[in-house]
Amino acid sequence: MVRISAGAYEVLVGRGALALLSEVLRDTCAAHEYAVIADQHVTDLCGKAVLASLAQAGLSAKLFTFPPGEWNKTREQWMTLTDQLLAARIGRDGAIVALGGGVAGDLGGFVAATYLRGIPCVQVPTSLLAMIDASIGGKTGVDVPAGKNLVGAFHAPRAVIADVDLLATLPRPQLVSGLAEAVKHGVVADAAYLREFEVPAALLARDTAALEPVVRRSVEIKAGIVVQDEREAGLRQVLNYGHTVAHALEALSGYALLHGEAVAVGMVVEASIAEGCGAAARGLREAVVGILERCTLPTSIPEDLTTDALIEAMQFDKKARAGALRFALPSRLGAMARAPDGKWTLEVDAELTRQALDTNR
Repeated sequence: MVRISAGAYEVLVGRGALALLSEVLRDTCAAHEYAVIADQHVTDLCGKAVLASLAQAGLSAKLFTFPPGEWNKTREQWMTLTDQLLAARIGRDGAIVALGGGVAGDLGGFVAATYLRGIPCVQVPTSLLAMIDASIGGKTGVDVPAGKNLVGAFHAPRAVIADVDLLATLPRPQLVSGLAEAVKHGVVADAAYLREFEVPAALLARDTAALEPVVRRSVEIKAGIVVQDEREAGLRQVLNYGHTVAHALEALSGYALLHGEAVAVGMVVEASIAEGCGAAARGLREAVVGILERCTLPTSIPEDLTTDALIEAMQFDKKARAGALRFALPSRLGAMARAPDGKWTLEVDAELTRQALDTNR
């Protein structure tokens, strides 16, 4: 249960949990009509079946699709979807079901946050990354030319349903990408959790019995932080470890890099920064690299992305203040550093940032 200022919402994790969708909608998000938002790929895999199950349960629902890919998480796609909802006459007594990976969750959630000044939504994540991270916490938004997730809103779901069985058919790159966020949770808050990734063969083989405890523990970690800082004014900023660099990598690659791939590289660079500024002892970067490599994640910056371009892109990071870059940095595995003023991000010298980027190629 995630308890926030507006109330509380339950996160259901388990094999076959999707079968409970109709019941959950009735109990937590009653509506005259549901708008199911999913990309075309997820629509073909399970979207049509979800729509049929809702109809069988006597719930009125319409399906709204968009092209897959992070590059479609835009204001233009948000506009298209909201116009389609208006044309379908979805009213304020309607609700959104965001079905899919992180893109569908962010985009569908942002539609819910803004449509008719806000209607309820339920998150139904279908990727590992969405189950353990993107669907929890109420962040919604779209990407813009200046950077990732720079336009958005906090809009908590009424419920989250994570059916681990859906991971059995998840393409391997998407599964591996999700493992990066799980590793991040361990580095940020629970060193013991990192033992799950010492021999990750079962995880990489999409063994749902092995994946289920990973999903559960990551959800517990993220939810535990979110309930203490719903609007990212303090502690929740630790969840941005690796993301200052990652968002720049994603944007400059034209989103050719998957989010988790970029986060993995970002964690390595930011571990180097933590060592360089004295926030962490030597050896942290090496430990992070070892975990990520066992999970077959990348650990170095692509050569075609220049340091100057990355630094320029990082200036748009939401944690930057007065032109200075700030980072959420680990002090060791399982714990995060705090600045002398008590903040959970540290201002880092530009030259140190440049050195870390240059040496992690």
